[in-house]
Amino acid sequence: MPGWLKALLIVLIVVVLLVIGVVGVGVFWVMKNKDAWMARAKEVATEAKAFGSRTDNQGCVDEGLARYKKDPGLSSVISNSVFMRACLEASRPTSGFCNNVPKQTEFIKTAQWRMNQCRQAGLGSDNNCQNLFTPVQQFCQEKSSQ
Repeated sequence: MPGWLKALLIVLIVVVLLVIGVVGVGVFWVMKNKDAWMARAKEVATEAKAFGSRTDNQGCVDEGLARYKKDPGLSSVISNSVFMRACLEASRPTSGFCNNVPKQTEFIKTAQWRMNQCRQAGLGSDNNCQNLFTPVQQFCQEKSSQ
């Protein structure tokens, strides 16, 4: 067997072992932390329902954005998405709230709408911001199908 082939096989084996190791560590980390994440999600949902019972749809979005601005990042997007979704379900309707919200399957309109929402919120340069508006689209799509 040529030397270059042996070297290539060794490199491939090392890469495969590294990938397996990273996946294993990831699975272990998720399993270790999932209970805390679930408890936090329930806590956030409870807060959101209470907040939603005192406000309208737009108030939920405004509060979710305010919370995200205090603590931006991927974990905050997840937490605030849970917040907005539960809050929207418990809140009063806002007139015209869903009028310009595209369906999630309208990919180009969705991207443009989300970027515009982020710019209006002062988060135009935040890469995670667009994900904050997924619950709004889900909520509006469900309301339009009822």
